[in-house]
Amino acid sequence: MYKLFFNLVFKRMDPEAAHHMAFRWIRLAARTPVVRTFAAAALAPRHKELRTEALGLRMHGPFGLAAGFDKNAVAIDGMSMLGFDHVEIGTVTAQAQPGNPRKRLFRLVPDRALINRMGFNNDGSEAVAARLAARKAVFKTVVGVNIGKTKIVPEEEAVADYVASTERLARHADYLVVNVSSPNTPGLRNLQATESLRPLLAAVREAADRSVPDRRVPLLVKIAPDLADEDVDAVADLALELGLDGIIATNTTIARDGLGLKSDPALVKEAGGLSGAPVKQRSLEVLRRLYARVGDRLVLVGVGGIENAEDAWQRILAGATLIQGYSAFIYEGPFYARAIHKGLAARLAASPYATLAEAVGAETRKAAQ
Repeated sequence: MYKLFFNLVFKRMDPEAAHHMAFRWIRLAARTPVVRTFAAAALAPRHKELRTEALGLRMHGPFGLAAGFDKNAVAIDGMSMLGFDHVEIGTVTAQAQPGNPRKRLFRLVPDRALINRMGFNNDGSEAVAARLAARKAVFKTVVGVNIGKTKIVPEEEAVADYVASTERLARHADYLVVNVSSPNTPGLRNLQATESLRPLLAAVREAADRSVPDRRVPLLVKIAPDLADEDVDAVADLALELGLDGIIATNTTIARDGLGLKSDPALVKEAGGLSGAPVKQRSLEVLRRLYARVGDRLVLVGVGGIENAEDAWQRILAGATLIQGYSAFIYEGPFYARAIHKGLAARLAASPYATLAEAVGAETRKAAQ
């Protein structure tokens, strides 16, 4: 039914307008007690065998919503109602900003992909922190907070910009993510170089500890699929050196060639980050490389092209403790998370692994033997 609705309605709408319309419906449903109760029962059934412990946190399962969908922390309960086991909000910047000029979001329907050049449009860390502080949760949900650099802030002042967001947001975050991998903020990806990344991550870690002295807020870094293999290794080594808690692999790609894209060439040429099915293989390769490098010493989060339960299962076998989706949600609709959970439970039951934790990294370890 959703696919018919997508083809008849959403597909004919501007992608950003369709996003806002769907977003309003989700928020409205979450605010209506009877609706949210029935929706959660239908869309978010629990599978006890999928219960996950990661980053010192307990979750109903490993599958969460990637950053970018709920930039301003306005629909956390709505996304939990739809079955996501954790919700990563953001990307949030220290200063509010409108993002890049429209049109800035494009659907590549034949490729089940999106191109976005949103440019971190958000209300700013002060407003988002106030919203999180005032939130009265309906569903108990793990909330990650993804932070990035304000566009007008020069690269040499990036550390202070991230620290400002950390000081405002860390106390409201179950975990914190440093995003240095979006292609839509000029110069941002330069911060992935270890000589720039080391002082940035160290400063954010210190600011989080200073702002939240009564608990350790887990800190992760999100990297791009476009990093060369040796740079992936360097980030992994740095994360271990600095005592980070995890790495999210991966963000969107700026690549177009070699992906076999079938959509209108004019759309394919649009500037921005490509997400969805075409990034699947490279994201999986990066994840495998990270796990081979760090093993169980870091929590790895697999994201990028996870369309179904098989994709999710392959990320777990590759080394992901947690997995996230976004683009496929646009194409699959409200039963997306339910299908992932049901399929994961079936695959775990049919596997030689007693628990989901036992399956994490199993194929990568086997390949290394």
